[in-house]
Amino acid sequence: MKRITFYLDFISPYAYLAFERLPQALQGCSYEVEYRPVLFAAFLKAHGQLGPAEIRGKREWTYRQVQWFARTHGIPLDMPAAHPFNPLALLRLAVACGEGGAINRYVAETVFRHVWRGGADAADSARIETLKAQLAPKRDPGADDVKAQLKANTDDALAGGAFGVPTLVVDGQVFWGVDALPMLRAWLEGDVWFDSPQWQGVGAIPAAVARVNK
Repeated sequence: MKRITFYLDFISPYAYLAFERLPQALQGCSYEVEYRPVLFAAFLKAHGQLGPAEIRGKREWTYRQVQWFARTHGIPLDMPAAHPFNPLALLRLAVACGEGGAINRYVAETVFRHVWRGGADAADSARIETLKAQLAPKRDPGADDVKAQLKANTDDALAGGAFGVPTLVVDGQVFWGVDALPMLRAWLEGDVWFDSPQWQGVGAIPAAVARVNK
């Protein structure tokens, strides 16, 4: 049985869609999943990037595209009242419900649906308190050890090659995005294409030009 590490941030509609699609996409495969919350904003900072919702034009396209994907795959999705928002309270709440930085599927599902169903304010303090009461975390979400574990999850993901969410890692291989789920399935099924230069050799392709930001 393969173990998949699923790095997620509740701020990401793509992470939500991948979470909802995963059981169907991998139906019949032998695997187990470890869900680990991370701070997507730290990925952006580490790689010197803006998030999709911070780029004019891309922001609007992202929101339209994820709603189209949800519609065509039968996944309920409502844009929250404001996006992007600060997800730290939700991430820490989730981590506080688990052990060693990992959370179970119920916790992940409950927080994702808090954000992406109903169209309410995901960061509203009263709603988060209601969510906290529902989840009954084992630890205080504001405790230093919870904050440290979220940071450790994020650092581990970056060290393993993650650059966005959702990132799914199996056998040391990184699969990024909801559209990578068919590739992930092929890997689990032992597709020989992954032994080809099309997968193995891309790191050796030289860059002919490098853009410098000023």
